[in-house]
Amino acid sequence: MRILLTNDDGYHASGLKVLEAIAATLSDDVWVVAPADEQSGAGHSLTLSRPLRVRKFGEKRYAVAGTPTDAVMMALARIMKDSPPDLILSGVNRGANLAEDVTYSGTVSAAMEGALAGVRSIALSQVYSREGMGDSVPFEAAAAWGERVLRPLLDAPLAPRTLVNVNFPVGAADKVKGIRVVSQGLRDYGRLKIVTNTDPRGYDYHWFSLSGTAETPMRATDLEAVMDGYISVTPLHLDLTHGESLDMLGQAYA
Repeated sequence: MRILLTNDDGYHASGLKVLEAIAATLSDDVWVVAPADEQSGAGHSLTLSRPLRVRKFGEKRYAVAGTPTDAVMMALARIMKDSPPDLILSGVNRGANLAEDVTYSGTVSAAMEGALAGVRSIALSQVYSREGMGDSVPFEAAAAWGERVLRPLLDAPLAPRTLVNVNFPVGAADKVKGIRVVSQGLRDYGRLKIVTNTDPRGYDYHWFSLSGTAETPMRATDLEAVMDGYISVTPLHLDLTHGESLDMLGQAYA
């Protein structure tokens, strides 16, 4: 099995090293094609306004000066064109990718691009406990449970253009309660914070910050699973059509 690894935290990210160790338990044919620099929040964007540069760091190891989508496209259409992957793993992201965050996430979007190309694709993220942890975010749960989560997903009969989103909870590996297959949650948009300060020249600058987690009914989504100490496994698909609205809008134009 040939595995392609990518992420949105960048080629040198700690989480990518964790993912390499996980992938090594599944295959000895592992490739890395990741963004050269951090691309958190890049979503499913691709670069059209400037050329892309690729740097080779070693056999089967490349960094792309672009977004996670760029990295996957470059891997599939050029770097691995003659030896395409059987599996794409994206992550392990430093931070959660839960609920509507999947639409912003470069980690999940890299897996989306793989799914669009017909390659089995899985996004993995490690939740952490508080803001400001930087490179001290612990990946213990992901490292210890990664193989156990991935094994059943390798042969699962997923529908076409479907990817799987995995989130590991906060805490030590031996505190993880298990694995839950759950739906995507939805938070309150009001959790957005904008942190404003002034630079030395007297101009304001702003940082987006997200806080707060709203529970959803029946505790049946990825939000509650992770909050309760479980690993969340959520299948996502790329057809955004709202089926129930098709007939309603059709009647409106009748």
